Amino acid sequence: MKKQIVISLFLLTCIFYACDKQEDQVYVPESFQAMSLLGDSLKIPERTERQDSILKMNIDKALDDFNLDSNEMNTIWLGRRYAYLSDYKKAIDVFTDGISRFPESYKLYRHRGHRYISIRQFDKAICDYEKAYELMPKGVEETEPDGAPNRLNIPLSNTQFNILYHYGLAHYLSGNFQKAEEIYRECMDYSGNPDLRVATSDWLYMTLRRQGKTDEADALLSTIDPSMEIIENDSYLKRLSMYQGALPADDLLKGSGDDVALSLATQGYGLGNWYLYQGDEAKAKEIFERVVQGTSWSAFGYIAAEADLNRLR
Repeated sequence: MKKQIVISLFLLTCIFYACDKQEDQVYVPESFQAMSLLGDSLKIPERTERQDSILKMNIDKALDDFNLDSNEMNTIWLGRRYAYLSDYKKAIDVFTDGISRFPESYKLYRHRGHRYISIRQFDKAICDYEKAYELMPKGVEETEPDGAPNRLNIPLSNTQFNILYHYGLAHYLSGNFQKAEEIYRECMDYSGNPDLRVATSDWLYMTLRRQGKTDEADALLSTIDPSMEIIENDSYLKRLSMYQGALPADDLLKGSGDDVALSLATQGYGLGNWYLYQGDEAKAKEIFERVVQGTSWSAFGYIAAEADLNRLR
């Protein structure tokens, strides 16, 4: 009898242990995320073990917070954490679930729209940003916390800016430059610091040039001081400086910092645009092709290079 009891207790211990191990399974994202505009498979990029560990630890924390209280903000952070791991499909699922529970949340629409851009579903992104814009308070700037704090640990962006910025981007990527211009001009009203101003000015400048509005684009450039103090958006300032002629085009990809792949996508797209504006379509295509050979496929410059190559082809 004692032997049977011991065996039963052992079996129960094994069952509980197996359940604990099942609950503690390591999160493994789906590698394939989307198809590029050029027909290539887009997969989660490889990271160092340390980078991967930190990102997954952040997801564990976000999951714990969400399980304790699945409120709007915890839902947003859970989706953002999945997105930082480049699991955009999982992030979209989280934001979609959140929208079903918080249908008036312009912040959830803002974040889901961003990730629809990441996976090249621009029409869905535009629909989300139309809704976000309809719902968001106007004439105020609600600070949006950073997922990856800048060197001064000072959040620089606001929700209204991010809604309009990405809304304009979705139209730009779709080739609707007239609508993108309209949105970016309104976005300037929420670009209350130099970092936001150069980001909006950069995309507005490109939007104007695509419409042949060279005089308006030049007038916009005249408002940019290359020596202005920038905390995190120096890539945009470099592109604007190049368009001004204050920075040689060949220098744009020099001294690109730690994240070479991201810098190639951002600065490379600007350089390709510069050649396009000069009428050198062959050189522009060469630069855009170089950009899409990189690994930062969720970067806006990378996606824009894809869109332009798709149109040029």
